[in-house]
Amino acid sequence: MSAVAPTTNSKFRAFLQKQDVHLDFRTIFITAMGAMVHGLFASLLIGTIMRTLGQHVPGLGFLVEFGDYAVSVTGAAMAVAVGYALKAPPFVLCSLLAVGAAANTLGGAGGPLAVFFVALIAVYAGQLVSKTTPVDIIVTPFVTVLVGVLAAKLLAPPIGAAAAAVGAFVMWATDLQPLLMGIIVATVMGFVISGPLSSAALAAAFGLTGLAGAAALAGCAAHMVGFAVASWRDNKGGGLVSQGIGTSMLQLPNLHRKPILWLPAVAAAAVAGPIATAVFGLEQNGPPIASGMGTSGLVGPIGMVTGWFSPSEQAVLAGATPLQPGSAPWLEMVLVLVVIPAVVALVVSEIMRKRGLIQPGDLKIDD
Repeated sequence: MSAVAPTTNSKFRAFLQKQDVHLDFRTIFITAMGAMVHGLFASLLIGTIMRTLGQHVPGLGFLVEFGDYAVSVTGAAMAVAVGYALKAPPFVLCSLLAVGAAANTLGGAGGPLAVFFVALIAVYAGQLVSKTTPVDIIVTPFVTVLVGVLAAKLLAPPIGAAAAAVGAFVMWATDLQPLLMGIIVATVMGFVISGPLSSAALAAAFGLTGLAGAAALAGCAAHMVGFAVASWRDNKGGGLVSQGIGTSMLQLPNLHRKPILWLPAVAAAAVAGPIATAVFGLEQNGPPIASGMGTSGLVGPIGMVTGWFSPSEQAVLAGATPLQPGSAPWLEMVLVLVVIPAVVALVVSEIMRKRGLIQPGDLKIDD
């Protein structure tokens, strides 16, 4: 028996390789989860922005209908994005439309996380049978939809409920202890946005809105703005833009090499988070994905603004109500997302330079 097992295992591995099936951590939790955010952005987030513009800008009322169409395909868009990242064959990719819609609907408030795991199952099922029969046009989409929808019925409700419960706990704890949780949520989300995992996917999966959403957004923005300012000497204007409204993940190679370089951005997040929650009482009631976007493409600030006037479904369920234009906290948002992180990161980085903890070139990013 022992002589047969290696042969069987090697044949199975060869089959997986032939079918382009990859089950490693990076593929699943970095590549696929990161791609899911693209689908969420191109449907729910952009649709919400369009609806808000249509509701509040004269002459753009037609955008409400356009935004409704975008929001209606949220689950399908996320599932297809996951499939695309996993290099799913065409029949599998198209079949994921139905799978994503089912998982997002059955997952409720935790729909994004449900879609992610259900889409993974459906993609792998479809890949395993793809082009293995003469009637691939029937077999592959049939198996993908069958397995995917069955997985959605079985797994989406408990996954969605669990994700919603975690998010509700974080938001409840932040409301109860805005100072402490403001520090914790902002610091954790800041670490995530500068690391290989997706902070936007995390915020969306747990439905972070309200004070917790603002703390998450502040932490993410603090890392992007913080690294952009702290690395000015090494990267100048190009680095300011590429990190400030691009991504702080550009610093990841430097952080792996010298972990102490995290300190300016971490300090900025730890200060900005509690100021957002405990001092200003700032809330992010737009789409939860915006809570994990920071200042990337200005999606976070735009999401926060849309939430002021048109709170997302998750925020409404948590008790959020629209603000009047004259009461919108514009100054507080700019202070928390830009000014405070920039000042804190600059001060900390300069102190570290004087003590020799940051050397010239330490924060240089690749061109």
